[in-house]
This record gives sequence, C-alpha cells and structure tokens, in this order.
Amino acid sequence: MALRRRSVLALLGLGAAGVVGARPRGQTAAAADSALPAPQAWPFKPVPTPLPVDSDGLTAAQQQQVYRRIAVEDRLVVPEGYRADLIAAWGDPMPQGRFGFNNDYLGFVSRGPEEALLTVNFEYISALPWTEGFREVVGRPLPWTQLVSALASRDGVIDCTALQGNQRLLALIRSVSDEAMADLGLGVIAISRKGDGQWVRRSDPVERRVDGLAGLVDPSQRLQSTGPAAAVFRRAERMGYDDGLGDQVIGTFANCAGGTTPWGTVLSAEENFQSQVPEPVYADGSAVSPSERPFVCRQTRLGGLGNVYGLAGNKYGWMVEIDPAAPDTPVRKHTALGRFRHEAVALRAEAGAPLRVYSGCDRRGGHLYRFVSADPVATPRDPVNSRLLENGELQVARFHADGTGEWLPLRADAPVQPFLPSRFTQAGLSCPVELPHSDRRRAGAEFFREDAAVQAYAKRFPTLGSLYAGEGELLQGAILVDAHLAARAAGGTPTARPEDTEIDPLTGDLLVAFTSGYPSTTGGPDPAIFRGPNGEAIWGHGWVMRLSDDPARSGEASGGAFRWRMAATGGEPWAGGLGFTNPDNLALDGQGNLWIVTDRSAKSSASDQFGNNSCWFVPRSGDSEAEQAACFATGPMECELCGLSLDDQERALFLAIQHPGEVHGARGPRDQEMQVHTLRDRDGGVIEQLRTVAVGSNWPAQAPGRPPRPGVVAVQRRNGQPLLEG
Repeated sequence: MALRRRSVLALLGLGAAGVVGARPRGQTAAAADSALPAPQAWPFKPVPTPLPVDSDGLTAAQQQQVYRRIAVEDRLVVPEGYRADLIAAWGDPMPQGRFGFNNDYLGFVSRGPEEALLTVNFEYISALPWTEGFREVVGRPLPWTQLVSALASRDGVIDCTALQGNQRLLALIRSVSDEAMADLGLGVIAISRKGDGQWVRRSDPVERRVDGLAGLVDPSQRLQSTGPAAAVFRRAERMGYDDGLGDQVIGTFANCAGGTTPWGTVLSAEENFQSQVPEPVYADGSAVSPSERPFVCRQTRLGGLGNVYGLAGNKYGWMVEIDPAAPDTPVRKHTALGRFRHEAVALRAEAGAPLRVYSGCDRRGGHLYRFVSADPVATPRDPVNSRLLENGELQVARFHADGTGEWLPLRADAPVQPFLPSRFTQAGLSCPVELPHSDRRRAGAEFFREDAAVQAYAKRFPTLGSLYAGEGELLQGAILVDAHLAARAAGGTPTARPEDTEIDPLTGDLLVAFTSGYPSTTGGPDPAIFRGPNGEAIWGHGWVMRLSDDPARSGEASGGAFRWRMAATGGEPWAGGLGFTNPDNLALDGQGNLWIVTDRSAKSSASDQFGNNSCWFVPRSGDSEAEQAACFATGPMECELCGLSLDDQERALFLAIQHPGEVHGARGPRDQEMQVHTLRDRDGGVIEQLRTVAVGSNWPAQAPGRPPRPGVVAVQRRNGQPLLEG
C-alpha cells in the first residue's frame, strides 16, 4: 500500500499540483534524466534529487532501479531549458572595496524594466575556503599561516584588548581581521538586461560597500541608530562597557536574511553577531566588555573580530536599513525592532493602518516577533515610511496547540509569565528555560529546569520593568537591547529556528520558515506546536507555517490575536515530509506559488541522504488531491542556496550560492567518497543506495584545484520567457 500524508497545499489553503506521470530516468542525480519527456503537471522539468520523491513520477519498481546508484556532483543544477548566469562573486572589484564573502539575502529594487539594484548581504567567513582562495581571488597574500602559528600555544584564542604591549602580534592580527571585516556587511551592485534578456552586472556610481568596519577610519561613514536603544547608547553612566561613540555604530556584520520595503529601501538582518561580539548585556542595556568574546584564529575557524577593535556588543544584532539608490544617505540600525539574532523580515504596509514588521530569532528556541508602528502608513510607497520604523511596539508570538495565538507586548508593564520547563519534560525532552539572570547586577542569562523555580522568579520579578533598569525611553531601550531574554520572560513561545518571513501577495498571510526542530542544551521549540508528521516531539527537518493575523484586531497597536497552521513539512517522503530538509529562505511569486531554499548543514551526517542544498517549488493550484513539491535546483558541494529573489517580470530567479567547499575547501580531480544510504520507495520498500559524492568544491570555476567562491546567479529560461511559462 502506498504511503500517504496530509496535503500541504490543502493546509496552505491552496489547490494541489497535478500528478506527474511515470517516466524512466537515468542514474545520476544531477544529469542523467536528459532523455525524459517533460512532465505536463509542472511548469518545468523537476531537477532529480538523491532520494525518491513524489514529483519524480516513478513507480515503486522504477524507483528501486533508478535510486540504487547515483552520483552527486559539484555544480549548480537547474531544469532543462534554463540557464544560470553568474552575476558577481567574492573578490569582484567594487568602487569601495570588493564584493564580499558568503553572500546571502538579495534585495532586488527595480529602476525600470531593464535596470535594477541588487543589495547583497555578506554574512560570515568560512575560514578554509576563504584562506585557500584569498591570494588568487584578492590578489595579495594573507598572513594566515603565520597568525595561526603565532596563536597555536594559546589554542588560537587571545584577548586583543590586553595586547597593548605587543604591537607586533596585534599588527599581525589586524592584518587578517581587517581583511575579514572588509568581506562582511552589505553591498549594492547595479544590474541591467542584455539584448537577450539576461541580467548582467554593470558599472554605476550608486554601487557601494558598507563593511564590518565602516566608520572606523572615517567617522562620516558610521551607521546611525534610531529608536529607544539609542538613548541607552548615549547614557553617561552605565553598568557596563562604553565604546565612546554615543549612538553611532562602527560597521555591520553577520548580515543574513532581509527584506525590501514597498518604498524601495532594503532591510538587512544582523543574525549570528554573537560569533564576533559578546551577546550578554546588563539590566540597563549596556554591553559587557569586548574581552568576553576574545579573538579566535585556528586553521578552520575565525571569530571574535569585534574584540580586535573594542566594539560594543549591544550595537549589533539589529535590523539595518539601507537606501540602495542613495549612496549618501546614512545607513541606520532601527532599535525599535529589537535586538536578537535577526533572520528574516517581512513588512505589511497598508494605507491607514500601522506598519507591521515580522522577524524571527534564529536560534534553537528563538522567538517570532512583530513590530507595530505607533503611527499609520499614509502611502505605502512613500519613503517617509522609514520614520515609522523608529517608534512603535515590539511584540512576541505566543502559540497555542489549538491553532490560535496572540502577540505579547515587550514593554515595561508586560507581566513576567515564562514558558515552564515541564512543557519539555512532559514530551520526554531535557531542555532548560532561559531567563534574564536573577542577579540583576550580572549580565546575560540563567537557566531553569524546575517549574517551581520559574514560578518563584515570576513572583520576584512581576513585570519586565522590574527586570530592567531606567525610566521612560531608557527603560524601554534596555528591554529592546535584551529582546530575546525579555521575550523569554514575557512568555513568548520558543520556536524551531524561524529563518524567514514572507507575506502572501494574495491573502496577506504571513509564511514562516522554521528550519529545524532539534533541541539544544540551551533550549528548544515547544513540542506541543512543533511536532513531526506522526507526532514526533523532535523533528529536525523543519516546517513552513501559515499565520493569519485576526482581521478584527490586526491593526491594534498593542497585542492582537492570530491563527496558525503548518503548511509544509520537511523530511523524507516515506516519513511524511515533502522530500527536502531544513527550509530556510522563502519567496512567493505573483500567483502565490511558494519557492523554498534549504539550509542543510554540510557537517550533518544524519541528513546526508538529502544531498546538496536545493531550491523547491510548491505550486498554488492544480488538478489533483495529491501533495506535491518539485525540486527546481540543487547547489554545488557543501554550499547553501539562499537569498532567492524574483525580478519584477518574474523572468529571473536570483540565488546566492553561499560557502561552497566550506568543509573540505577546494576539490581535487579525484576527491570523492562513497556513501551508503537506506531509502524507501513510494510503496515503502527498502532501497539500499550506493552514492558517489564529490568532496570539496571548485564552483564557479568548475576546474579541479581552483578555490571555490561564493557568488550570485540569475536563473532564467533560455528562451527568455517567464520562469513558469506554460
């Protein structure tokens, strides 16, 4: 009997994709389906995957034959009839510096039918491919080996704030960290269509870079801060560290996801900033000393870059706004949107209603947030709307197992009502509850494993105002600087790593990518909400959720209700998933079709069976009750596909290819390994698969021994027609 599962499209409130007819296929996951006829149910021929999926159109017997032996290749694979053109890659020259490393979010802003600006996030440094390729890509040597050797006796860890007497070592550290910071932050590039309709990069005066050290040398290039936390940065007396810069900020880094506003600016989310600067703060919102996150340099790791420059940790972890068309406009960090490990941002701008901004905190047990502006939107496309990001209320989502929920305000009078540890233990999990440290003279968090201790904590600190120091704007600023722990205390639901938020253009619903339901030693998702297809308390493959604000209350400036339901579930088809794992970035086209890219850790052997990270398509309508999703692209080895963005005519899908070769670096001509995987066909029969897998990457050069480079591509039909023609 064939395995069946709930219809993802029915849960999305959509129709279903048509059934794909059975078809023979070759035995190479990337290339051997060239003889297949294109299935009529899809607007493209799905790209083969390493494991059986519903959209392959094969019978169980055919799956047994096709998937017995496959090869996973080091290339970007797109459907037959499509092309992928490299737009820019790490090291390409720019008017200020170079195109950075590990490109992520891509913000497409049209300048007419034939021209656009692309704002690009540069998230972090993958030490192995970065150092292997630096001389070839950048054109000068990097003293990496010398620095690793110099720090070997310290296990690669050193506090640069205590190095004033060793200028030689400090100079060596600066020579490496300066280059790393130059490869982080934001970039704006200009693109235009050629005569054949393909997008290419072009020279334009608006191109610019805002890197990790912007403003260090030239104060006029410093970033500005808005909102309540700016008062915290300016205060004369504080419990913690003072960088002496007031409300100005040196640079931006850890720029992961983002969003484009209706008025043409781009929001960039600072995510894993804690890798570079300390995350904990004191009760007044001030930072701990930079010495708490020392500089780290080992052969395959580089971190703690903020330590080298004495950066204040409380100035990172914000939402950053840049106007790509106005290079002289200051880049701003909007503190009213809260400080946490931001990934994702979606805006709902409706005339006459408050601006609503949705974002997630990408950590195990992180929260989903909504910001509601104090003033209403007048005209959605008016650039003055940027002002609405400076004043409003930050709220955290609390989910209920019955499909309802509400937004809890993070303000001084909000009651302390934390999630209880017993919610984990009742599901057989061992996760603590993380709260602001009960000794309010100490920075950071404290972990609780007993309900009684949490309940006693709530009695001692009945409101958020009793946990944080200051009055008025200073008090609200302190809460926002410590938004993650404040949300914990207020009773926000711990979730499964919310990595993207997108607004459905047809219904106005919010779609949220929850990447993984694995717990950790510091927390995990609520097992009553984030359950596997068969009720599993731990489900590592992720979900896409559809969330609808209550129409009667969605415009309220404080609180409000919502409804939610899971719309797509990752995982193996035979276990109830759609065939992908770890949904990360999302996009919705004008017809409401859902596009998903995945973020499977290249270091996770448990999910190796899914192969390389990929891009998937979930259609909005069809003629069958069968649940379907089709693979649109698979990436090179050890990379993450991210940043997917559509142009205005939906003729091109832009993708960021991040960290190819992150684990093994450059691939040699014979670098491959054999893997054995136990899979199941559509009738539940066992398939013992032998898989040949390339090790390391040479993308985009495709030549053995060449260093891999992160880069941005545009995927289009070869005939120049829309992506979903037919």
